[in-house]
Order: sequence, then C-alpha cells, then structure tokens
Amino acid sequence: MRADRLVSLVLLLRQHGRLSATALARELEVSTRTVLRDIEALSAAGVPVHAERGRHGGFALLPGFRTELTGLNPDEALALLVAGSRRGAQTFGLGSALASAMLKVVDALPESYRDTAAGAAERLLIDPETDLLSRRLATEEMPDATAAEVLRAVFAGHKLQIHYAAVDQPPTWRTVDPIGLVTIRDRGYLLATRSGADRTYRLSRVLAARELAEPAQRPDRVDLDQAWQERGTRFRTGGDQVTVLVRVDPARREDLVDTALAVRTEEPEADGWLRLKVTFQDPRHAEWALWQLSTDAEALAPQWLRTRLRDRAAAIATRYATPS
Repeated sequence: MRADRLVSLVLLLRQHGRLSATALARELEVSTRTVLRDIEALSAAGVPVHAERGRHGGFALLPGFRTELTGLNPDEALALLVAGSRRGAQTFGLGSALASAMLKVVDALPESYRDTAAGAAERLLIDPETDLLSRRLATEEMPDATAAEVLRAVFAGHKLQIHYAAVDQPPTWRTVDPIGLVTIRDRGYLLATRSGADRTYRLSRVLAARELAEPAQRPDRVDLDQAWQERGTRFRTGGDQVTVLVRVDPARREDLVDTALAVRTEEPEADGWLRLKVTFQDPRHAEWALWQLSTDAEALAPQWLRTRLRDRAAAIATRYATPS
C-alpha cells in the first residue's frame, strides 16, 4: 500500500540522513519515478523533505523531524529486534511487514536507546540460513497472495478453501475451518477442522487459497500450544507404525533416537555396540532413518527393512561401478 511505503520512506531518511532516489528505490523495491512521486506527495502533506544537489546529494529531512516511542527501555527494544530477526514470519508471508515494523521500532526509539539496542541486536544471530557445515536450512514459504488469504481467514474466523497437494496424491480443493498457524523449524502448519475432525496442513503444500464469507465453526478461544501437543501425540501413536530391531554404534545413538518416535528397549552388546528396539512412523520413515546412519547401524529385523536397505545399497554400488 502507498501509505505504508510513504511511512517507510520517511523512516529510511530518518535513519540514514540522506539517500539518493536510486537507493530509496532499491530499499522500497519500486522504481525511481515512484520514489520521486512519493517525495512530492510527502512535501505536499507538509513533511519537510528536501533535495540536496551535488555528487553526494539526495533527499533528506529537516533536522528534528521525528516521533518517539516512549516507554521502551533498551532491553525491551532489544527483545523486539531479536524477535524480528527470526525467519518464522517468512513462513506466513509476513516478511516485508516484519521488516517495515522493525524499521519503525528502531526509528521511534528515543535517541539514547536507539544506538544501544540496534548495536546489541547486531551481536545476536537467530536461526541463520546455514549451519557450520554450510548446509542450507531450507525455509518453506507460500506465495504472498496465498499467505494473505490464509491469514485473513484465520484472523477473521471465516471458512477457508485450500487447494492442497498431499503427499503422493493429486491436489484437491478442501473447505476447512481454520483454527491457527504454527511454525516449527521454519515449516509452517495450518491447524484446522474439516467436517468436525482435526486436520493439520503443511503450508508449503497449499497451492492456492480462498477466504469465504461464511463464519468458521471453531471455539472463540484456543490454546495453540496445547492443540499442537495433542496433534503431535496423535501423530506419534497413529498411522502405519513399525517397530525395528537395530544395532548401532554408540557414537550414533542420538542420531537414531532423534529420528525415532519411541525407544522400546535398549541393551549393550559384547562388541560395545547397542541393540535397540525403536518405533518409526511408517516403513518409509524407518528406511530413511537407517539409511542416514550408513554402516554405523544395522537393521536386524524385520526382514523387509533389511531387504530394502540392501537393494538401495546395491543400486548405489551399480551406479558407481564404472567410471563416469
């Protein structure tokens, strides 16, 4: 919206002192012509913005033009800035809104707090995009238009139509009653009910969405944390679960346990390895988890799992049997 862009333009000038039309266009993601029109609109509205000529010229505000956000101390401001550095908002399509909000928070702080809070925030990095091995941590996102429809329906309490692509199934349209949104490890989920039954939808699989005018059938208040815990419990205790007997190098025990739903039994073996009976969500989950451990683990039972792992290893060996 243009009003939001005008506010962001003023805040950018407040923080940087002077910026060229090109720099403003880059920050606001618009054309330089749009920036010039916005400058004219601000001047007409009485905002004291003026042009400075020369090689290092640009646009600037008259000194002293600002508003202050009172009541925030440095620790409170730091908490807001750190919270704003998390990537969860990207999952819900709120990235640009979050960036704009953080800009406003910094600008509105009293000057004595602004540098302290902003400088401290630069010393903290929350959820970087890669780990120490440079492995990129994938963030799942929805198109902004789809995210906007989902958010509107959740906040307004309206029914929602989603074009959803479940695993190994063609996309279908579904009408749901949205309850809330959850993000965990940069994956977003829509908690909803469908025909009265609890449903959980992964946001990255929502291909399109339409907010309906009809009110959603849902309670007025909800404890999302409790709802998420309950659904997680049902997920871990339902489905086509399989129990596997496995030997594992003690150094890789935690890697195995972290991927399993539950550890049923555990005992040491004479060679120092551990023998565990663990439960996985389904056969595909079990195969994936054991494959990640390579030769540091061995599935002892059931036989179908040993066969799958053997066939997968044989296919890899065949692929690399001859020079490329």
